[in-house]
Parts: sequence; structure tokens; C-alpha cells
Amino acid sequence: MSPVRAAARLRTPLVALLAALVAASAVLLGAGSAQAAGYRYWSFWEGNGKNWEYATQGPSVLRPDDGTVQGFRFAVSEDSGDADQPRRAPDFGAICADTPAEDGKKRVALVIDPGTTTDAPDGEKPPALRTACAQVAPDASSAEALAAVAKPLRYDDSAMLCAISGYPKTGCGEQVSGDSGSAKPTEPSEPSEPSEPTKTAEDAGEEGDGGGGPSVGLLVGIGAVLLLGIAAVVQARRRR
Repeated sequence: MSPVRAAARLRTPLVALLAALVAASAVLLGAGSAQAAGYRYWSFWEGNGKNWEYATQGPSVLRPDDGTVQGFRFAVSEDSGDADQPRRAPDFGAICADTPAEDGKKRVALVIDPGTTTDAPDGEKPPALRTACAQVAPDASSAEALAAVAKPLRYDDSAMLCAISGYPKTGCGEQVSGDSGSAKPTEPSEPSEPSEPTKTAEDAGEEGDGGGGPSVGLLVGIGAVLLLGIAAVVQARRRR
């Protein structure tokens, strides 16, 4: 057999191997990304003067200072990294302009954004976004400030905020997409740990030690395709 023909016969299984690798990678990576979970819940935000920052403590724990702006946004998100911010700027002067300061009280400006119809539970329509200036005791928590202007509030057994002014009527941090084995989000508590949906042991195993790297299933699948490709090359060489 001439060198040219031998090279051509060897090239054919190599091309097939590369095509198989591309196809397998696309399928396996697509399957992994399709499992991302979304959660429908009220996220909690703090204004820094110009922008919103995801709160690092829950509203029942945080005790804001006088002149603080805080926001609540109802939406579907995977975690704090992709949560939707309130759709109104954190402007204390504008929100509390008609509420004069009072001795022995503090003012907390609140932006309450129920979100869009896309994120609303089935059969419910989100009320309009609104702002309010809560005037409460100096040691009041954010939850107490919210209760002063937006009752009724609803909480679950773990003290997670489920509804503001009665919206939504049902549900609390429920999962709306992805792997049904994941748990609902939790309220932020520690300053260094923003709220994120709680992961089960199975979820942690799928993510691996690196968190964002390829899963074990993906690596095994690619390895299997590689072995099949190598076997094809060896077989082609034997037939020369």
C-alpha cells in the first residue's frame, strides 16, 4: 500500500473521531445546562446611594440606619448572582420627601417591586411597583419597617419572606424549572454569604469540587468516545 493511501485510510477514522467528540460534547454540555433551577421568591436589596446591592443579611436580622433605602423584588432567578433588582432607583430624598423627620424615630425608604407577569405564579397578576417611607423605632429591623407600610406579610416555617401585601397568595420560594431535587432559596443571614438556593448532596456531587467545572458524567462520556476513537484508529492500522 502506498504512503498516500495509508495516510488517507488513517485520516478517515480520525475525522470520524473528531466529529463524534464534537457531537458528544454538545449533547452532554447541553444536558448539563438544561438542569439549571429557577426559584420564584422575594429578593432583598440595599441601596448604596446610587445602585442596588444584594443584601447580605435577612430583613428580620438587619437593622437599618435612618436614611437607608431598601428594596424587595419578586422574580424568578437561579441565585443571588442573577437575581433581578428593583426597577426603581434607591433615592431616599424622593421616597421620603413627604415624611418629615421625627424625634425618637428613624425613616427607612422602601421600594417594593412585585415584578412582571412573566414571573407571577399561575392565575395571579402582580400589583404595581410602589415606594413607601416607613417611620419606625430606632432599633426596628427591616422586616418591621416593611410591616409598617406593606401588611399583610406572609412567612414560612423557616422565617423566609413569602408574600408582601398579600402577594403572591400562595407559594414560597418554589422551584419553577430545572432538577426537581433541589431545595428552595433561603434568606440571607451571614454578612459574607448572600442568599442562594440551597443545594442538596446530589447537586453538590454533580458540580464537583470546583463548582463550575465539568461534571463526572461529562468526563466519563468524553472518555468513552475517546476510547472508541482510539480503537477505530488501531483497527484501521491493522487493516493496512
